Amino acid sequence: MTRANSDKVRETSDSLLSAKAYRTLTDLVYEHSRIRLGPDKQTLLANRLRKRLQALELGSYDEYCEMLQASSGTTEVEELVDLISTNHTRFYREPEHFSFLSRRALPALTPKLNVAGAPLRLWTTASSSGEEAYTLAITVAEFALAYPRLQWEVIATDISRKMLAEAGAGIYPLDSVKPVPPELLKRYFQKGVGSRTGVCRVKPELRKRVHFERVNLFQPHYPVPAKLHVIFCRNVMIYFDLPSRATVVRRLTQHLAPGGFLVIGHSESLLGIPHGLQPVQHGVYQKP
Repeated sequence: MTRANSDKVRETSDSLLSAKAYRTLTDLVYEHSRIRLGPDKQTLLANRLRKRLQALELGSYDEYCEMLQASSGTTEVEELVDLISTNHTRFYREPEHFSFLSRRALPALTPKLNVAGAPLRLWTTASSSGEEAYTLAITVAEFALAYPRLQWEVIATDISRKMLAEAGAGIYPLDSVKPVPPELLKRYFQKGVGSRTGVCRVKPELRKRVHFERVNLFQPHYPVPAKLHVIFCRNVMIYFDLPSRATVVRRLTQHLAPGGFLVIGHSESLLGIPHGLQPVQHGVYQKP
């Protein structure tokens, strides 16, 4: 980096994210992800973007906006959305949903699938760093011990390529796997040794059951099977406005097989959204 560029980058930390630039950025984020950033997020966005501007050797947020609006800015918009996305997750988050899966959903779905010789397919639409996807996989794997002929897979998608890369690796600090029961931790994880002490990795036989792919819930087509049996879309729609939530629910419902289940977060609701699904328990709906 030249001295001039270095000075220019340092100036970025002192420059302000103007109201005009903030509107441009939030409009782009909304257009590509339907995530609506309110006026209280301006400082947060400026802080998260500062290192990105430095990496691109840009001297101001206005220059960044100009680059995003250029025809070559599509990939950078993905980077922007990635930077502002909230990736909070953990193993067995909202555990009631996994209990419902093992006690009610899977027993109801499996006999028919076994007779038909069809695979069980589950989709987590916002897998983040993978904890939810692997919790789903563990839940099904445990259930399938009694149904060795059951074919199954977990499809895990996210809007963030960075998170998908972490999820695919399946490597986690030991502290983050504490919610996993000890017997399941032993069965499905390998503890690191030597330089890997302090971390563990999901075993290959479980990782191969989970397929990660980037999906924006507002892209024209979803690269997932047409008829899915369980869809987890938890703690995602809280970031969307009502019309966007309605769009997502309609499209996810179209991808559910009859009798399939849609699971949303405890803090979310389908109130005010036409969906045609039957409520089963808090956060769980079934397609007739």
